[in-house]
Amino acid sequence: MALAMLIAAAVLPLGANAASLGSERAQGTGGLSANWLETAWSAYKKRFVRAGRVIDDVNRISHSEGQGYAMLIAVKAGDRAAFEEIWQWTKRELYIDPSGLAAWKWDDSAASKVTDKNNASDGDILIAWALAEAAERWGSLQHREAARDIVRAVGKQNIASSPVGTILMPGRIGFSPEDHPDGQILNLSYWVFPAFERFAALDSDTDWADVQATGLKLLRESRFGPLRLPADWISIGSGRPAPAESFPAKFSYNAIRIPLYLTWAKLNQPELLRPFVGLWNNELNLGPFEVDLSSGSAQQPFGGIGFKAVIASAKCALHKQRLNEPLLKVETDSYYATTLHILSLVALQERYPECL
Repeated sequence: MALAMLIAAAVLPLGANAASLGSERAQGTGGLSANWLETAWSAYKKRFVRAGRVIDDVNRISHSEGQGYAMLIAVKAGDRAAFEEIWQWTKRELYIDPSGLAAWKWDDSAASKVTDKNNASDGDILIAWALAEAAERWGSLQHREAARDIVRAVGKQNIASSPVGTILMPGRIGFSPEDHPDGQILNLSYWVFPAFERFAALDSDTDWADVQATGLKLLRESRFGPLRLPADWISIGSGRPAPAESFPAKFSYNAIRIPLYLTWAKLNQPELLRPFVGLWNNELNLGPFEVDLSSGSAQQPFGGIGFKAVIASAKCALHKQRLNEPLLKVETDSYYATTLHILSLVALQERYPECL
């Protein structure tokens, strides 16, 4: 059977023959260990963090997204010393532009280190969210003020009105209708929905509820090809979203984060998760794969167990399906896979502990 057919078969929980796959059983799990996050974070720091700099070992760079993810994990793990070290490096090395937004790319092999001063709005959002979490956990006014300043900068420079609603632009420059023949370019995985729940209290000038509503609306409408999945990059020049012409029409390493953010946020919209739950068939240990959206065919598999944990979190949110034993232990993999594995377990611990 072709891989695309196997993936399609795994989507059966949407239809009448859902029972067999929807009743997948956990393999004798005893749940997460009490100190699982501290253990996983300790290994993560040893592998990926150097004096506050978070290293993406696949792309061999550091970026604002990675700094934000590590700050978020550090505060969840209660590691204030590591949090401060990562934040100070981030502030010193990336927040160098008068815009108040982080340069997204830092390359140790380059003379200038910062090789692209444009921001990636998801990086700033993750950093601000982590700072807001730190402010609450440790009662720190400094962290709250830093979070507020970043959220306001995002609101002023990355949030815009459009015919489809209030949108989150991927960066300050390079994604506008003037830059692309098919119009405004967006990335739905930059909508970090659980972060928006905190931002309303930090920035009254931006309607974060409307930003969230637009993201959810675009997700409902961005269902492309036979598997009805969103593209990593979409355009909205024609009014309705379409895969962006300047990027491959694929479900890939950007969009794989969408089900994690949907699971983590306090949303009651299970229909948005349904396109994702079939991407990994755990009975056959098949997937998840990058998907060519025009044909629905599977391409390269996502490398690393962390991507399976993302899909498992969606299955939990949608079907209350418990995680299998192997997913309850974080093995140090590549930077991105390990990050998403830890965050998936944190999200479930906070939102759906019954699945653990």
